[in-house]
Amino acid sequence: MKSRTPAEKARRRRRRRWIALGVCLVLVVPIVSYVRALLYPGNASFAVRTVEWVRDHGAGPVIDTIETWKYSRQAPPAGGQPQDIPTFAHGTYSERKASQLPTIKRLPEAPPLPREGEWTPGRQGKNGRTLLWTSWFRPDSAHLPVTVAAALMPQTADRVRLMPGTREPVVGMASRDGYSVPAKDRKSLVATFNGGFKMSDSHGGWWTTESHAVPLVDGRASVVIDKSGVVRIGAWNKTVRMGPEVVAVRQNLDPVIVGGKIVDGLTTNANGRWGSVRSQFQYTWRSGLGTDAKGNLIYIAGRGLTLGSLAAAMQQAGIQEGMELDIHAAMVSFDIEYPQANGQITSRRLLDSMTSPPDRYLVDDQRDYFSVVAR
Repeated sequence: MKSRTPAEKARRRRRRRWIALGVCLVLVVPIVSYVRALLYPGNASFAVRTVEWVRDHGAGPVIDTIETWKYSRQAPPAGGQPQDIPTFAHGTYSERKASQLPTIKRLPEAPPLPREGEWTPGRQGKNGRTLLWTSWFRPDSAHLPVTVAAALMPQTADRVRLMPGTREPVVGMASRDGYSVPAKDRKSLVATFNGGFKMSDSHGGWWTTESHAVPLVDGRASVVIDKSGVVRIGAWNKTVRMGPEVVAVRQNLDPVIVGGKIVDGLTTNANGRWGSVRSQFQYTWRSGLGTDAKGNLIYIAGRGLTLGSLAAAMQQAGIQEGMELDIHAAMVSFDIEYPQANGQITSRRLLDSMTSPPDRYLVDDQRDYFSVVAR
């Protein structure tokens, strides 16, 4: 074998250096981008920041495939004890007032357990006024341990506000009131809860009088908030639309409940109207929002739910017009808030098994969300 001359060895070393430099230059851009994502302001875990960075850089279909493979193979058992019975307060309350709320339809296959399907005051205001009601029940006859919790917010007692995060609906969007619950709302705060999918996955838009961040899309399920803080839910430019009284609109996928009925095509996710292909079969944390026949706002959440069992739960709770919000443990979050005389706020999760920090929206968060305050 012919040995290389010193000049050839030098040229080979130079080529290696240039190759190494080229590799470094190619990698430096994604590395810098990833580090920025990890350090970007707003509450979000390392895992969430990493997954969302991967999604933002073209690997969303890969993440969707992995999640569907993982969660569709985690079906809850068919029988057994309920997995999540919330630790709701069991103080005395007026049965007459509770009787004015929608009747929760319990599963005929499962003998009712104590307080299952009953509305309990979850947050009291001045003069004993109930600002939020809570309940729990089982929605899935094929998986009886699965439970959901419901929070009913009377719109005569509460008003709702849509708030941006530091990255959603768009990165770095200016916000007059910041990215956590504003100081002016904290003394009367009742609850905070998660918004919908990331805008890139929601198939819809995000709009407030302050920022027209993402264009609204006809037909998409929409949370529409008016100047008084009252929420209507429906399909954009079909059952709800823009008007001078509208101050905020948050869209997410297509409606789930229309006229009190589960919409056709939901269990097959026809045309991908409710997320990525086969995502409807994932057994995971899910949340939904709707209004009942009297206009009360109802939030539903639970773990081990498919899209079908979430919709069934929403229908059981008396929702007439409803939509899906976000999914997965890191995103589903509902906190009942208790302002204290000293200015501090204590929080109680709607379900003890929810994993988000109890002060999630009391500090800046990366995702948009809803806050509820007493009138």
